[in-house]
Amino acid sequence: MKNKTIYLLIICASTLFTGCFEDIDDNPASTRDLNDFVWRGLNTYYLYKDNVPDLANNRFDSGSYEAFLNSYASPESLFEYLRYQPQTVDRFSWITSNYILLEQQLNGTTLNNGMDYGLMRYPNGSNNVFGYVGYVLPNSSASNQGIVRGTIFYAVNGIPLNTNNFNSLLQNTTYTINLADYDDNGTAVTNDDIITPNGQSMTLSKSTITENPIFKTDIFEVAGQNVGYLMYNGFTRDFDSQLNAVFGDFQANNIQNLVLDLRYNSGGSVNTAILLSSMIAGQTGNVFSTEQWNTDIQSQLSVEQTTNYFTDNDAGAPLNILNLNKVYVLTTKRSASASELVINSLEPYIDVVHIGTETAGKFQASITLYDAPDFRRANANPSHLYAMQPLVLKSLNAVGNTDYSQGLFPDIIQAENYSNMGTLGSETEPLLATALQLILDDSRPYLPQTEPLDLIGDKTNFLLTGNGMYKELD
Repeated sequence: MKNKTIYLLIICASTLFTGCFEDIDDNPASTRDLNDFVWRGLNTYYLYKDNVPDLANNRFDSGSYEAFLNSYASPESLFEYLRYQPQTVDRFSWITSNYILLEQQLNGTTLNNGMDYGLMRYPNGSNNVFGYVGYVLPNSSASNQGIVRGTIFYAVNGIPLNTNNFNSLLQNTTYTINLADYDDNGTAVTNDDIITPNGQSMTLSKSTITENPIFKTDIFEVAGQNVGYLMYNGFTRDFDSQLNAVFGDFQANNIQNLVLDLRYNSGGSVNTAILLSSMIAGQTGNVFSTEQWNTDIQSQLSVEQTTNYFTDNDAGAPLNILNLNKVYVLTTKRSASASELVINSLEPYIDVVHIGTETAGKFQASITLYDAPDFRRANANPSHLYAMQPLVLKSLNAVGNTDYSQGLFPDIIQAENYSNMGTLGSETEPLLATALQLILDDSRPYLPQTEPLDLIGDKTNFLLTGNGMYKELD
C-alpha cells in the first residue's frame, strides 16, 4: 500500500511541463524528449533535488525549459550535469540506454567470465594496479582455466594495469590476464611487499551467467556449539527462497552462532536485506530502517509509509528465524549498500561483531525510472530503452544512524593478505578464523595485522548496477 501511495504522488508531480503522453510508436524519441524524461524523473524523485537549483519546481517557464533541454546534446550529459557532487556525495546514480540489460543485472544475470576480483593500488603508492581473485564461479571460463582464489594478475593483454587504463582493458568480452606472485616479505607492513610477474597468462571469455549469491554455507562445531557460516555475495530477490532454505537448515541444526561473510557483497535489494536481517534476529514488527526522500515526497508521506519493519514472512511464506542475539559479520571495502544496511539496522537490537576492514560507505538507495508518465515499466515509451537509476532515499536505522560515507568501521581490523588469502569457508581462512576464535573463547588468534591497501575498483565497475542498493516499487 505504501508503494502505491508514493506512485500516486509521483503521477501528480510529474505533470509539470508535460502534456498528454503521445502515441509515440510512430514518433521516435528525440534528444529533447529524452532530456525531458531525465529532468522530469530527477525533479520528481532525486534525493538531492533540493541541492540542485536547476531541478527546482519553479526554475523554468515553458520557453526557458525548452531552451534548457535543447542545450544538452544527450540525456547522459544532462543527467551528469544534474547529479549532485558526483565525486563525493552522489557517487552511485546512473543512466542507461538499455534497461533490459539493467533488469537482467538486478536479477543476478551478467556478462561474466566467472572471476570475482578486486583491483588494488600497488603497495608502493604508485598508480600501478594489480588484481586479486576473491572467488571463482563454477562452470565458468575462469574455473575452466584453473583460476582460483588468490590468483594475482598485474597486466591484461600484456599491458600493465594502472589507474588510467584498467577500465578499458577489463571491459572487453575476451582478454588475457598476465599473472604475478605477491610476496609480503613476511611482514605486516606493505611498503616492502613485492609483486613479481611469473610468466603465466590465462585467456578468459565472458558469457551470460546467473550468479547464485549464496556462494558457500557450512556448519562448524566450536566449544560444543553449532556455528553457521554463510558467504553471501549479493542481495538478489530471485534467490530469496533459497536464502530462506539455508536458514531452515541452520534452524534444523540448532545454530547458536552465525558468521555472515559479506566481504565481496556489493549490495542489491532493500527487501532482501530486511528478510536476511529478520532471519538472523527475529525482531518481528520492530523498526528495521526509516527512509528520507526529497522534501517534496517526504512532506506527503506518513511516518508509516517511510518505515520498514522486521518481518516473519516473505509475501506470506514463513521465514526461518534464528532469533540470535549476536552475529559475526566479515567485511572489506567491497562490502556496500545493502550489506551495510544489514549491519547498521541490526546494531540497535543485537551484538554485531564486525570483523575485517571498513565498508564502502553507501547509505542511499535507488529505484528504476522508466520514460513514462508514472515512471513505471508497464507504461514505458516503446521507442527507446533508456532508464535511470537515481538515488532517491537514504536509510537510517532505528536510532537514526546514517550518513556513513566513510564506511562502517570494524570492531576488529583484519585486512586480507594477498600473499596468503586462504580458502573461503575453511576454519583457517584468516577472517573466518578470527570469528571462530572469538566464539571459542572471546579471544583473537595471533595473526599479523596486515595493512589494508587502496581499493581502486572491482568487477562491479563493469556492471550497470555497480555497488547499488535498490528499492522495488511494485
